[in-house]
Amino acid sequence: MSILSLASKRLNPLTYALGLMPNHGRLLMLGLAAVISLLLVLFFSSALKTLEERLGDLGWTLNAKDFSEQRITVVAIDEKSLAEVGPWPWPRQEMANLVSAIDQAGAQIQLHDIVYAEARPGDDAFLAALQSARGAVLAQVPALQSDQAVRTGLLTHPLSSISCNPAATGLQSSSTQSFVAPNAGLAAIPTGHITPIVASDGGIRKVPAFICVDDKPYPALALSALLQATHSQNWGATVSAGEALLGPAQVLRLDSYPGLDIPLDAQGNMRISYSSLPSNYRAISASDLLNGSIESGILEDTWALVGVTAFGQGDIVPTPFSGATPGVELQARILGSLLDVNMPYTPRAASGLLGMLSLIFSFLLFGLANARDRWSAYGLPVAAVILPFVAVALHIQLLGGANIWLGWVFPAIFSFFAAGLLLLLEQSRIRSEHGRVFANLNSYLPHDVAKEIAFNLPSSSINAKRCDVTLLNADLRNFSAFGEARPPEESAALLHVFFVRATEIVEAHGGQIQEFKGDSLLAVWDGDHSDSAQRALQAAKDMQVSIDQELLPRHPPAGLEPLALGIGIEQGPVLRGSIGPAHRRSHTMLGDSVAITLRIQEMTAELAQSVLIGECAARHLSDHKLESQGSYLLKGLKTPHTLFALPFSVSNERSKPRQPNLKVVAGSGQQFSS
Repeated sequence: MSILSLASKRLNPLTYALGLMPNHGRLLMLGLAAVISLLLVLFFSSALKTLEERLGDLGWTLNAKDFSEQRITVVAIDEKSLAEVGPWPWPRQEMANLVSAIDQAGAQIQLHDIVYAEARPGDDAFLAALQSARGAVLAQVPALQSDQAVRTGLLTHPLSSISCNPAATGLQSSSTQSFVAPNAGLAAIPTGHITPIVASDGGIRKVPAFICVDDKPYPALALSALLQATHSQNWGATVSAGEALLGPAQVLRLDSYPGLDIPLDAQGNMRISYSSLPSNYRAISASDLLNGSIESGILEDTWALVGVTAFGQGDIVPTPFSGATPGVELQARILGSLLDVNMPYTPRAASGLLGMLSLIFSFLLFGLANARDRWSAYGLPVAAVILPFVAVALHIQLLGGANIWLGWVFPAIFSFFAAGLLLLLEQSRIRSEHGRVFANLNSYLPHDVAKEIAFNLPSSSINAKRCDVTLLNADLRNFSAFGEARPPEESAALLHVFFVRATEIVEAHGGQIQEFKGDSLLAVWDGDHSDSAQRALQAAKDMQVSIDQELLPRHPPAGLEPLALGIGIEQGPVLRGSIGPAHRRSHTMLGDSVAITLRIQEMTAELAQSVLIGECAARHLSDHKLESQGSYLLKGLKTPHTLFALPFSVSNERSKPRQPNLKVVAGSGQQFSS
């Protein structure tokens, strides 16, 4: 074996696994599946993350809650409002009228999902209306993904007690130096940011709890609304690492809002919940509110979210429910989750839980691979399809039932590759075992017979067919006496060399070994025509040269006759196949032609010839000038047969010409003149 092929075999995991104990090979395949899964997650993280998010959202969209959210009302600056009031942006006096109308309708607090960055006429009236309202919060936008340094307006109302230094907090919070904020004339009104995290597919699933600008943390709009609702001047907050394994990575607590633990991920982001249908959030047109044509009490004690929903105004975002959702709906979802104290989050032990789930899948797949018969053949491919769905289903169940975002990609990929590799290993092992069995079977039977037996179930009936063949029987004369005088190891070695060399010669001439029996062999060529006869005769000649003259000992032990090779050749019909009960079959060849060939070979000793040929085969060998040896009644047969030998000049006997053996052998048969 070359170094290259040896290295290839060593580097091929499947080949290497097949060389191990079965369980060790299966463990190797499971380990390989884990490595492949990790590499895929590492190198295709963005695409797989998008796939995980989109399928993971099914935990909400498949079982979305259908109820009317009474605490939050969207005041929509929609197409109707633009048609009645005028194009956007509206004059500040009109916005002041809207703020007053919202307050007079009984809203507890109003959140403006709008950035009033430019100073405009009417700002004084607008500010006065905001200050006279029960509560108001304006929006500001720290630009996280801006390539240009933009600083418009004035950022206000940061959180206190939170450091923006990652070394101090251990939190990789979002930060930027660019922003668009309300103009300085509105600085007295609390603000909160409305900057989401935009995923690679354009989806919005997270929003930073706070964003650091100039080392100051500015909270999200919904958090600012909570702080404003308490009417406290204390905007202190703390961020601490999660403690429970099933808890979030980080927890945000507001000093003025005790009992509210806001779960954050390791980057300080809040996950937006899509557990409610979009229709749950009621909306009223801003123009109806200005005209006083709204339903009485619809805004009583509610939190009013003011936002632009008119198509074409740019505040449209994709969500799991729709590709074009007004951005104000996201603020409503965040605010609703905060009021419910039920924010979705990813457990800090999510990686460990996914690893444990993958380990459970490993045990299941290992058991299936160890199973016998159909459990392994059918169980592994079924598991390759089912287990990824189990991982997704578990994620969906946790998200829909407990608002826990676990994830599913790694166990799904691992189970698919693990099942596939184990199935490949088991199929390769079966093919290898079948190959070994067939090779062993083929070493005892002819190739076509071994193939037929290997791919068919045994039966108790006769499975044989008639065919015309050319037969050659070769026998070592005096081998029994040799074996009696010599050690069995020496006899076995001699017989082994004889069988090996004779098989090589027969197969080189297109024949095949039918059987080895004692110290003789029976070879067969298909057909009873001239070509098969020529091949058989040439094989006999080569045996005489290679075996009788070169292989057999020239000087036998004292008192023993020398070993010699006798060969008989004949053609004729035979019945070839298997007989016997289903649990113990025997492959055989039956017919007069077989018996005649064996008896012809026995006559080689009596006629002092190395090769004797029957009359049927001799008809096709006329060009060899065969010499008739007379007609004989062969032992056990009733019809005399004429035998032929090679001319003396081409005889392959290894000794010098022998004197005719005139000794009469009892029971040797009766000679007839030809």
